[in-house]
Amino acid sequence: MDAAQYNAYIEQMRQTEYPMLKDATYLDHAGTTLYSKSLLEAFSADMMSNLYGNPHSASQASQRSTHQVQDVRLQLLRYFDANPDDFDLIFVANATAGIKLVADALREHESGFWYGYHRDAHTSLVGVRELAKEHRCFAEDKDVEEWIRQNGQTMHNRLGLLAYPAQSNMNGRRLPLGWCEKMRSQGVLTLLDAAALLSTSPLSLANLDTAPDFTVLSLYKIFGFPDLGALIVRKDAAWALQKRRYFGGGTVDMVVSLKEQWHAVKSAHLHEQFEDGTLPIHSIIALKSALSTHTDLFGTLNRISEHTSHLAERLYTSLLSLRHGNDEPVCQIYKDPLSTYGDGSTQGPVIAFNLRDARGQWISNLEVEKLAHVRNINIRTGGLCNPGGIQSALHLSPWQMKQNFSSGQRCGSENDDVINGQPTGMIRASLGAMSTLKDVETFISFITEFFLDSKSSPNNRTDSPVLMAEVPIVEQLHIESLTVYPVKSCAGWQIPPDTSWEVRPQGLIWDREWCIIHSGTSAALSQKKYPRMALLRPSLDFAAGLLHITCAVPIKGATCTEITVPLSADPRCFLPSSKTSTPTNVCGDNVSAKIYSDPSISSFLSSILDVPCQLARLPANSTSRHMKPHLRTAGSEKMPLSFSNESPVLCITRMSVNALNKEIKAKGGIATPASTFRANIVISQPLHLPPGTELPHAEDSWSSVSIAKRDTEAEAAEATFDVLGKCRRCHMLCIDQRTAEKRQEPFVTLAKTRRSEGKVWFGVHLALGKGQTRGWLRVGDAVVTS
Repeated sequence: MDAAQYNAYIEQMRQTEYPMLKDATYLDHAGTTLYSKSLLEAFSADMMSNLYGNPHSASQASQRSTHQVQDVRLQLLRYFDANPDDFDLIFVANATAGIKLVADALREHESGFWYGYHRDAHTSLVGVRELAKEHRCFAEDKDVEEWIRQNGQTMHNRLGLLAYPAQSNMNGRRLPLGWCEKMRSQGVLTLLDAAALLSTSPLSLANLDTAPDFTVLSLYKIFGFPDLGALIVRKDAAWALQKRRYFGGGTVDMVVSLKEQWHAVKSAHLHEQFEDGTLPIHSIIALKSALSTHTDLFGTLNRISEHTSHLAERLYTSLLSLRHGNDEPVCQIYKDPLSTYGDGSTQGPVIAFNLRDARGQWISNLEVEKLAHVRNINIRTGGLCNPGGIQSALHLSPWQMKQNFSSGQRCGSENDDVINGQPTGMIRASLGAMSTLKDVETFISFITEFFLDSKSSPNNRTDSPVLMAEVPIVEQLHIESLTVYPVKSCAGWQIPPDTSWEVRPQGLIWDREWCIIHSGTSAALSQKKYPRMALLRPSLDFAAGLLHITCAVPIKGATCTEITVPLSADPRCFLPSSKTSTPTNVCGDNVSAKIYSDPSISSFLSSILDVPCQLARLPANSTSRHMKPHLRTAGSEKMPLSFSNESPVLCITRMSVNALNKEIKAKGGIATPASTFRANIVISQPLHLPPGTELPHAEDSWSSVSIAKRDTEAEAAEATFDVLGKCRRCHMLCIDQRTAEKRQEPFVTLAKTRRSEGKVWFGVHLALGKGQTRGWLRVGDAVVTS
């Protein structure tokens, strides 16, 4: 069948074989674990029909496992055209485990080993340098060639190993496989990381002279299931591994422990010496089903390579052609000059890029990922586990990377990824066997919708016109509502209108004083990962001295309908170990928390959220957290923070909510309630003002907010807040606070109307003015801004 017919076939197959992709656009196949219905059915049928046992036994069930493992090992070698007389295959947990096995064995040699690795190496290859006596990173292909011509003069008579990827996991560039033969002529061993390549393309080891000495691969990246890796060893190079001193169960024929220490390593087959302990027999047996199912569904890896190469070329040319209205490019694509899309020998189906606005400023990948999440588009962003490639492509000096680390950049974190006007990572779109033209078109439409400014001209700014509007000082403002969120990321509790409420430097009292933490990691849970937290409704009962937590809807399996804890910090309520506090991670900060000991509390929360978790409380007078650095003003550097994300108080205006809802309803959407924005203070204009006189987003220009007395009560004294800055929003806004269901609004509309500097803004952060230790607020209080 031709390319169009094959694409249609894959599109149809996704509906039946890969239902998890039915409504998703998946552009992260380089790191996917997608398994087909047919594969699982075949594996399940095998497991239900046969009894398998530990292969280290002579029983019938054990021998059945042994025979299956032997058969699958042979099938895999033939899958890569590797003659069993010349190669052996060692099963490992993953490609990284295969790399480490080689490195651990080589370092046992008397003089250690010299290690060279290419700039495009995955982090797991880079890590081998820590075990080598000497190491070198080759920045360019020509550096490798020159080193070969010099006969490897830097090894100082040590065993040498060169490692490099067959395909860069960053941008898909394919490196020369001919280096293996050239290195062998110099007496240098080679380690080829084929994990990225084999996800979409074949690798033949038929030519013994050109084959690597060691080839690592990830079987889940080829077949989707099971999670397993393999190390293919050229038998002529096996001597380099046999200095390994450790031995595990199943790798020895005899061991003497008492009076003498002696052992005999198995010698019949190379793999027997390195597969320590009981093999993952069920995973290996699953490979038998994976091999046959994969061939039935997709044909050969050559067919997959042709399909994905065609799609990648289409995606590349489409991204490259995107231009703003002022003809500035939307995408900065990191393609190696030596590679060409459509040429399978030089380029794989991966596109690495960043986005720029019409002024040439970088767009935060964090913002791209948030919008992609809303649209059910799966991509990968960040450092991509390829430090050398990232450093080279983004022109980052070592001192810059260290400075970025000091600024808070971490792998997998949600910190800003544009530091000092320069990106620290990139976006990666990787296509696989299940990709279709529809995925490509959907992604291009997504980039066009949110990041292409068709109206811009060379002299125009591209900020939201609402953000750039000059807003006059608003008069006759008042507090419409006050809300505290006793338990972080759970529902809010609205303060009664006739109640004066105390505010302190760390925020409104009782706000974010509790949090729910994961029982295993102790990290605070968030609605972004656990939307059901919106259904947990805390309420403060001062008469009874209790915090009540109920669930808004019945949850199957819930152990009860409500839990309560004392408002007082009675030490008897907490785990004994919590007397000195328990380390907890909240928004990247390590803080101290006290864990409640009552098992019914943990049981209730765990059943609602479907994750093992516990209720924790911030110890009294805790100063372990402080306001985020980017919001600090002069004199506020040491301002304490409870379990809130960034600042003590979040404020929005009713006028801004109304303006947003007008935009949403104009496109047929449903209005968003103010509770979606989880603000502590909602400020409004008088209701009697004529239509059209509202001033939305006036808060963007505020520098301070003063709360005037509503009456003559002494406790209703004036409070003054400093405006710390606008609030950067994320896709947590897409969780309906009433039902915990996910939706696209209001984040999609905000991204189109309230984006500036590559970020989406709504509301402002506040903190008590300098020198104030407390203040009082009440619904209806007058508000004066400046």
